[in-house]
Amino acid sequence: MVAVLLLTVNISFLPALDEGAGTDSDTADDSYDEDFDGYLDFGEDAGLTVTARAETTQQMEVITAEDIERRHAPDLAALLEETLDMGITRYGGYGNQAEINMRGFDTERIAVLIDGVPANSPRSGEFDVNQIDLSNVERIEVIYGGSDTKYNVSGALGGVINIVTVKKQKKGLSVDGSISNTGYLPGSYNKRQSGGDTGEAHAEDIVDTQMLRLSAAYGAESFSWKAGWFGNRAANHYLYRDYSGFARRKENNEIWDTGANFSLTRNLPQDASLLTSADLYYADKNYPVTGTAQGAAREYDFSFKPNIMLNIPRAFRDDLSAEASLSYTWADMRYGEVSRSNDHYITGINRWNWYPAQKLTFRSGLDWRFIHVDSTEDGLKNGNNGGLYAAAEYKPLTSLLFIASLKGVTDTRQGAAVPKAGFVWQAADWFALKNNYFRSFKFPDFDDLFYHSADGLYAGNPNLKPEDGWGADLGGEFTFAGGETKASPPAEVSGRLKFIPHAPEFSVSTTAYVQWTTDSIHWVKQGARWSPENIGTGCFIGIDIRPVLALPLSFLIFDRLKFGLNYQYQLSWLLNDGLDFSDALRIPYMPMHIAGSSIDLSWKSGTPAAGSLLLSVHWESIRYADTLNLMELEPYCLVNITVNQAIGKKVNVFAVLRNALNQLYTSFAEYPMPGVSLTLGAQIQIMEGK
Repeated sequence: MVAVLLLTVNISFLPALDEGAGTDSDTADDSYDEDFDGYLDFGEDAGLTVTARAETTQQMEVITAEDIERRHAPDLAALLEETLDMGITRYGGYGNQAEINMRGFDTERIAVLIDGVPANSPRSGEFDVNQIDLSNVERIEVIYGGSDTKYNVSGALGGVINIVTVKKQKKGLSVDGSISNTGYLPGSYNKRQSGGDTGEAHAEDIVDTQMLRLSAAYGAESFSWKAGWFGNRAANHYLYRDYSGFARRKENNEIWDTGANFSLTRNLPQDASLLTSADLYYADKNYPVTGTAQGAAREYDFSFKPNIMLNIPRAFRDDLSAEASLSYTWADMRYGEVSRSNDHYITGINRWNWYPAQKLTFRSGLDWRFIHVDSTEDGLKNGNNGGLYAAAEYKPLTSLLFIASLKGVTDTRQGAAVPKAGFVWQAADWFALKNNYFRSFKFPDFDDLFYHSADGLYAGNPNLKPEDGWGADLGGEFTFAGGETKASPPAEVSGRLKFIPHAPEFSVSTTAYVQWTTDSIHWVKQGARWSPENIGTGCFIGIDIRPVLALPLSFLIFDRLKFGLNYQYQLSWLLNDGLDFSDALRIPYMPMHIAGSSIDLSWKSGTPAAGSLLLSVHWESIRYADTLNLMELEPYCLVNITVNQAIGKKVNVFAVLRNALNQLYTSFAEYPMPGVSLTLGAQIQIMEGK
C-alpha cells in the first residue's frame, strides 16, 4: 500500500476560554450552555467540530441546529447536498426516492443512525430521507470511511450519518412553528413526447408545495419533553425537457405525507438519564411508472418507531459508564394493487466504556437486530444479524492517541471479523494528523436474499456472499491562534444566544483515501428473470479539500462574512469480468469531480433585526448511468440563495431560491429534476422557555 501524505490547514482564531472550560469541540452549536464556562464559535458551516463521545480518527463533519434552521431544506438529502456538497441521486421532486453517496458508496452501504441506533431498512438497506423531521434534529454527524469506531455499527462501507435528536430542553414551555410555500415557474408545455398538443401555463404551479411544522417543548429540573408534528403536500408539477427535447410538465407525482414525534427525558440518580421516544410517519404517494410517463402507481407508507435509551455515566463505579437502547420498528408499505409488505424490526444495543487509567480507555458493546417480514413477495420470513466489538484507546502522550477495534459480525449463517486501526497526532498546537486502516464488510440485505415478485420476474439469491473490502485514509488539521481575544457575553438573536467573533478564522481541511471492495451485490438480468449476483469489484481513490474563511465585519449593518469552498476528486474503476485499470470504466452515478462554494453574510446579529444571506453553489461533472459507461449524464450546477430576516423577537421570515439558474438536468437516468423554485415562509416563536 502506498501512503500519500497530505497537509491539512486549519487556521483558527478563537476567543480565550475561562480557566477550566472544556477545550474539546463537544458541540457544534454556537448557543450558550449554562453548564459551560466559555463562549466558542466553532465554524459550524465548515463542520469542524467533533462531538464529545468516543473520539474518532476519521474525517468528520457536523451540521448544527443553526445550519438546519437557516437552510430551510425540504429533506435530509437536500440539507446534506447544500451544506456538505454530498452527492445525491434523486428520482424527482419532493417525496421521491433519494440516494446519498459517500466515497463511491450509495445509501445501502452507508450506516444511517438516529441517536446512535441503526435506521437503515434491514429489508432493502435503504433509508427514507422524507421521514426525518429536520426541525426535531439537534445536529447531524457525518463520519466518512468504512469500519467506524465511534459507534461500531455494521455495514458502514462508505461512512456513517448519525442524526442526533436528543437535547435538554430550556426550562418552561416553548412553542414554535413554521409554514412555507414552494412554487415553480409556470409555462407552456407539450402534452406528449412526440410533440403535438400544447398545454398552457398552470397558475397553481406557483402554489405547488406547502410545508407546515409545529413543535412544543417543556423543561424542568428532573425531566423534559418535546413533541413535534409536520405535514407536507407536494404536487411536483414542474416543467422539464424530455430526452427528445420537448418541454413537458410533471404529472401524477403528487405526494402527501405527515409525521409526529415525541421524546421524554427523565433524570435519574448519579447523572443517569432515561430517554423514551416515538416517531410516526404516513405518506400517500403517486409515483409515475417511469420518470416521464403519464401513468402512475399509488404507494402508501406507514411506520411507527418507539425507542427507549438508558445512559449511565457512572455504572457501578466511577471509571465505568454504559448506555443501552431498545427500539422497535413497524413498517407497512403498499404499492399498487398487489404488492404489500408488513415488516417488524427489533434492535438492541449495549455499549460500555471503562477508564482504567488516565492514558487508557476500553470500549465494548454489542448490537442485535431481529427481522420479521410478511409480504406478498417474500411470504413470512425471519432473520437476525448483529455483532460484538471491543476497542482500545491509548494515549501515550497528550498529543498522541491510538485507537484499535475489532468487531465480530454474524447473520447466524456466517460470521466475520472486522478490524480497524487509526491514530490522531497533535504534533503541535498548530498541526494534527489522522490516519486509518480498516476492513469494510456488509451482509446481503433481506431483499437480496429472499425477494420474489408476484410475476416471478424478480427473485432473490440465498447463496450471495457478503460484500468485502479494505480501505485507508490520511488527513490532518493545521491550526494557528494568531493572538487571544476575550470572550464577550453572547448576543441575543431572535431568542437565541450567539457568540459574535472578534477575529478572523481561516481553515483548510484535507483528506485522501483509497478503498477496495469485492463481491458487491447488483441485480442483473439472466434470461427473462432479474436476480442479484456478487459481480461488483471496484476501487476508489479520492481527495476531499474544504477551505473556509470567516471575517468579522463592522460595515454598515453587516457583522460577519464567511466564504467556504469544497472540492472532491474521486477516481473509480469497475474491475468485473476481466476488466482492469486500463479499461477505465467508472462506477455508475459517481462523478469524478464535485465542487462547491458558499457565502454566508449576516447582519446585526445583536439586534432583533438580525438576518443572513446564504449563497451555495454545487457542481458535479459527468456521470454514467450504466456499467459500460455508454449512458452519459451531463454535468450540472445548482445555485441556491437563502435569505433570513428577523421581525422582532418572535418572527423570522425567509425566502429560498433553489436552482436559481433554472438548470434542467437529470439526477437519475430518465428522471428529470425540477428547475427554478421559490420558497417563501415564516418561523414563529409562540412561547419561549427561560
